[in-house]
Parts: sequence; structure tokens; C-alpha cells
Amino acid sequence: MSEEKSLNFIEEIIENDLKSGKYDQIVTRFPPEPNGYLHIGHAKSICLNFGLAEHYNGRTNLRFDDTNPEKEETEYVESIKADIKWLGFDWDQELYTSDYFEQLYQFALTLIKKGLAYVDDSTSEQIAAGKGTPTTPGVASSYRSRSIEENLQLFEQMRAGKFKDGEKVLRAKIDLAAPNMLLRDPLLYRIKHATHHRTGDQWCIYPMYDFAHGQSDSIEHITHSICTLEFVPHRPVYDWLIEKLEIFPSHQYEFARLNMTYTVMSKRKLLQLVSDKIVEGWDDPRMPTISGMRRRGYTPKSIREFSRQIGVAKRENLIDLSLLEFFVREDLNKTATRRMVVFDPVKLVITNFAEDQVEYLEGEDNPEAEQKTYRKIPFTKELYIEREDFMVDPPKKFFRLAPGKMVRLKYGYIIRCDQFKQDENGNITEIACTYFPESKSGSGDTTLKAKGTLHWVSATKNTPVTLKLYDRLFTVEDMNSAEGEYKDHLNPQSLVINNAALAEPAILEDAPGLSYQFLRKGYFIQDKEKEADGKPVFNRTVGLKDSWAKETKK
Repeated sequence: MSEEKSLNFIEEIIENDLKSGKYDQIVTRFPPEPNGYLHIGHAKSICLNFGLAEHYNGRTNLRFDDTNPEKEETEYVESIKADIKWLGFDWDQELYTSDYFEQLYQFALTLIKKGLAYVDDSTSEQIAAGKGTPTTPGVASSYRSRSIEENLQLFEQMRAGKFKDGEKVLRAKIDLAAPNMLLRDPLLYRIKHATHHRTGDQWCIYPMYDFAHGQSDSIEHITHSICTLEFVPHRPVYDWLIEKLEIFPSHQYEFARLNMTYTVMSKRKLLQLVSDKIVEGWDDPRMPTISGMRRRGYTPKSIREFSRQIGVAKRENLIDLSLLEFFVREDLNKTATRRMVVFDPVKLVITNFAEDQVEYLEGEDNPEAEQKTYRKIPFTKELYIEREDFMVDPPKKFFRLAPGKMVRLKYGYIIRCDQFKQDENGNITEIACTYFPESKSGSGDTTLKAKGTLHWVSATKNTPVTLKLYDRLFTVEDMNSAEGEYKDHLNPQSLVINNAALAEPAILEDAPGLSYQFLRKGYFIQDKEKEADGKPVFNRTVGLKDSWAKETKK
């Protein structure tokens, strides 16, 4: 009997809450700010919030935290929605913090009327200095003693656009001696004369994160507001505001965010990579963005399985990128369509095959698939094989082609190398072989045996393709502790382009969006862009094995 998977700490909390009758149904939310593209760290949060709701028959809202109009765009909203759906999830309600601007404003008025908030004219530097240090208490602003009536009037004037950006802010009146610096009269509203992507110029005051987040959760009756660990110090502010406003008691829980080897997760650094044109864009296949991983050929299932495997922890740790690649390979091995592509071609001539003869061999599309399908592969007198698959003077355990040696051509025949040609530099230019008609794959003839099997393409019936061989973007395992500028650690081999590759012609007949296993080479997907001459481009998703681990051990 298989051992039951133990519950993580959030699942334990939810099960206790449901058993005790605290909630009839759990409600979670995923609250991205639409100021960029989602990355693999967000994918973990998506899988957690939506996965918990699915498991416990709850609901998940998608709420855009759109309180910073200068950095937010509809483009990001649409990309976020596409990423969530691609991962296999759907939300109960699509909501925006901007839906609640009026209600949040009324909440702020309530705090002012209770004597718990005040308008402060101090500069940002004066406010920061007045907060004190972790070991010394803050000093009250001279505006902290303003009357309720004056604060109400000034806050209404702030809304009406009577003041310039930065001229005034609204602060909560909490505790200037609190050990938690965030409780020392945090900002609730600031003035920002900027056009919002949804509300236009209707508002010129915008709520701060600490004011908008908990109250939005409360409005939506979110039962379990799940954040990453950097928001632990914010929880007392979250709880204080809900308590003083006497609204639905949503509660915040924190888990460790995802840190992954050879990767940066900082939006600022990712934006810099895009702005400095180190990568093609947010969906560059080297980027840890969900759109980049999709373009690279990662599958939704592999990302969900990866997120499930790494679990939910209370302490930060560094997850090996190889684990994600393992789940990608696991999924693609079962689903990817097999095709033969020669990366570095060298000509092979079958001397006893007729000049104009074309034989169509049958190749299985995916040996792992339940429903078997096949394609026709043209076999001709002249073929191409990989240059690395032939050696003039091979070592003892070289089971590929060499003078006098025999190998099987995949789906086809056993051949024997009889001769070869070289140029003046010693490079192999042509290999002459004999094929054995009775040795055809599936014929049942066991007279001849060959230890090695090579992939190949016809020299006269093939499709030229461009291959983009992607690898890790950085050379340092832990980029969070890397010395110097993070751009100093870029991997010069993160993208190698191969313009010489040749594929079997069936690749042009395949439906777009297919994942491939190029036999003996790795997993690939066709890119959305083609070459100027129409030549298809294929992106390497991941190799057949983790070759990086071997390199780093050398």
C-alpha cells in the first residue's frame, strides 16, 4: 500500500478550518500586479492557490493589484490571463483592486473619523527620518495631531486633485515605538496624477499596497490569503486595518518563494535583460517567464508537477533547475512526436542502392503513445548522418560507424562502411556503404546484427531547418549570492544557432505547436518565428539527459 503524502502546513490549516466549521468553503486569490510578465516563481503561487481551491472544492479569484498606474498596462493583464489558462487553471472571478477604489476611499474616511489616520504634509525624507531606527522609536510628525475635521477636508481635497504629487499623504496612526517598523504610521494613500489603464483620470490618489491588499481580500471574503515570506512583517498591518475597520477577517499566510539555480527572479533584473537586449524579449526561451518557458517547449503538466514536488515550505531554499528539467523530460518522453534531424551532416552513399530509387520506410511517431501512428520516411541512395557518428580510427567501445563496421539505420537497414573520402584538412566528405536488403527493420531476419543504431535523413528529400540550442542563461548556480554585477555571469553559450541542420520532410506536414523528440538529440518545439526565407526554426526545450551536471563536475 502506497504511503499517503503528508500535508503541508497550509493544507493542515485549511483542513482544521473546514473541520471546525470556521469556513464552509475556502476562497483563495492570485493577486499579480500587471507591471510585467509572470515567471516560474509566480507559477508556483498559481499552482498553490488554484490547486488548494481545486482540492478542497473552493474558489480562486484572479485579482489584479492595479494601484500603480505608471507601471501597469493592459498588455500585462492579457499575458497574465493567458499564462494562467495555459497552466491549466481558471478563476472564479476576474477582479481588479481598481474595482474597489471607491470602497477603499470610504474605508480611509472611516479610519480618519475614528482618529486612526491623518494627512501628513512631510516629505518622503522627513517621514523616513521620523520613523526612527529598529533600536530607537520614531518621532511624531507635527501633522499627527491634526483634527478629524481637518483631516477629512484635506483628504477630500487630495481626491479632488487640489495638491501636487508628493505634496501630501494619508498615514495610519498606529505606534511610533513599535518594534516592527512597518507599524510606525504606515502610508495608506499617495497622490499620483497619472492615467490608469482602467479608470483613466478618474482618480489622482491611489492606495498603498498595505492598505489595498488586506481590504480587497476582505471585500472578496478571501479565507486564506497566501503570500511569500517577505510579507511576514506586513501581516500586523494587514490584521490591524481589518480589525479597526471591523470588516471580514481575512487572514494572511506566508510560504517560501521559489529560488532556482542559474536563474534570477527579480522583475527589475528581468526587465533590464529585456531593455538591454541581452534577450529577445519577455518570451525569450532563456527567460524564466512562463511565456518564455512556453516558447521553449516546457509543458503545463511539467510545471505543475514540479510545483507539487517542491512543495510548500516556511524557509527559503534553492531548488535545482535540473529538477524542473527532469519533469519536462518525463512529460515529453510520453507525448513528444519523434522525428529524425541531422545536426552536422556528412554524406553517406549506399553503393548498392539504385540511383533514382526512393523507398518509403515506416516510422512510429511515438512508441509511448497508446494510439499508434506512423509516417513515411524517404530512403534514397544518398543520405546524411551525423559527422560525430563516424570515426576513421575509433576507440574500443565506439558502436557507431567506422571502416569495416556495421550499424543499423533507424527504421531501415543494416549498412557496412566500405570506404570514405577526406579533404586536404582530413575532414570526412563522403562515406561509401553497402546495405543489406534482408536486414530491414521488422523483417524478423536475425542473420546480421549491429550494436549501434544511427538516425539519418535523405540527401535529396529533406527539409533544411534552423536550430536554436538554448541553455542556462547564467553560469553561477546561486545568483542571489553571486559577486559583482549579475550580468557578469551571463552564459556565452546560452544560445547557439545551427543553420546546417536537415530534417526528415514529415516535419513540414505536422500540426503547429507539436513537441518533438529529435532522435538521439533532445526535445524541441517549432518557434513562432521563421527565417526570412521561410525556413522553420526549432527551439531546444531540453536535452535527452542532464549534460550540465556532468560539465559542472569536471
